[in-house]
Amino acid sequence: MNQDNNYVGIMAGGIGSRFWPESRTGHPKQFLDLLGTGKSLIQWTYQRFKNICPQRNIYFIINEAYVGTLKKQIPELEDANIISEPSRKNTAACAAYFAHKLVTINPDANIILSPADHLIMDEATFEHTCKEALEFVSKNRALLTLGIKPTRPDTGYGYIQYETDMLLDGAYKVKTFTEKPTLELARTFLKSGDFLWNAGIFVWNVNTVLEALAQFLPEMNDVFANAKDAYNTPEESRAIAKLYPQCTNISIDYGIMEKARNVYVIPSNFGWCDLGTWESAYENCEKDYLGNAVMGNNVMVIDATDCMIKAPAEKLVLVQGLEQFIVVDTEDVLLICERRHEQQIKEYVAEVKRNKGDKFL
Repeated sequence: MNQDNNYVGIMAGGIGSRFWPESRTGHPKQFLDLLGTGKSLIQWTYQRFKNICPQRNIYFIINEAYVGTLKKQIPELEDANIISEPSRKNTAACAAYFAHKLVTINPDANIILSPADHLIMDEATFEHTCKEALEFVSKNRALLTLGIKPTRPDTGYGYIQYETDMLLDGAYKVKTFTEKPTLELARTFLKSGDFLWNAGIFVWNVNTVLEALAQFLPEMNDVFANAKDAYNTPEESRAIAKLYPQCTNISIDYGIMEKARNVYVIPSNFGWCDLGTWESAYENCEKDYLGNAVMGNNVMVIDATDCMIKAPAEKLVLVQGLEQFIVVDTEDVLLICERRHEQQIKEYVAEVKRNKGDKFL
């Protein structure tokens, strides 16, 4: 396989409202160092993929509001590698825009399409799996996804069921997709042994995904096909600004993967976590002997257990007597929330918007 045919598209346009108040509309979670590592999630993602394909073949599909922040965090990135979206239209639009633009650059392109905000603990295994996936799609007209072997009955992830006896070049035929299940159903999935977590990392040849778009999302496909002559020219941004509002707001999973018959999965285990909530951050942070995950130079904890606490480095924050709470302090917002209710933070953000407008978002 020609390595020059391998490309990565990093989707980085989300808001990350479940990480409020740290994640804001103007500076969302992908640009934050949520685990105190010294790098933001988007910087880690970029570094990770530099070992998988040529640096010049790594692109960011990002809302135009965040282009300036992206350039500050990854200053070596060329302007040509930043694909600016004029509005948020979900992941299918990201996939379609990237595929139509890329086919005009390299009609033999093999693509990894990945979120910008995942945590990968075993990067060597991740690199090996990605290269195996790229090899697979270069030889097979297949839509491939990476599935994570589940370790617990998690209700926050989507699940992929695969045909354990239908193996093709190291990948298995996908049987069903299930969005976030109930706890009882998640337990059943775990016991069955043929379900994986859906990591939302997609791999395909550019021609294969264009065929799928034409079949399952023909109107969206036509939108981006109509801009063919503008791609990679000074007219591209103007053309996309006119066409983007015509796109349906739909995910890749709903729009393509759940409908296509040539969908495959590679069962994987590379220490993956979708850092989507404060609970996931808590699970991946170092903790003290009482189970508290603390980020902040001047945080004092007294008789508190199993808490997630984050505060500005210069601010003194004292937490006493709390058990299993999330405490996030910023310059203008203080969040104190029971960990068991952290899935409702998105709803709390909507309530803030209704009562206080956009000032604190």
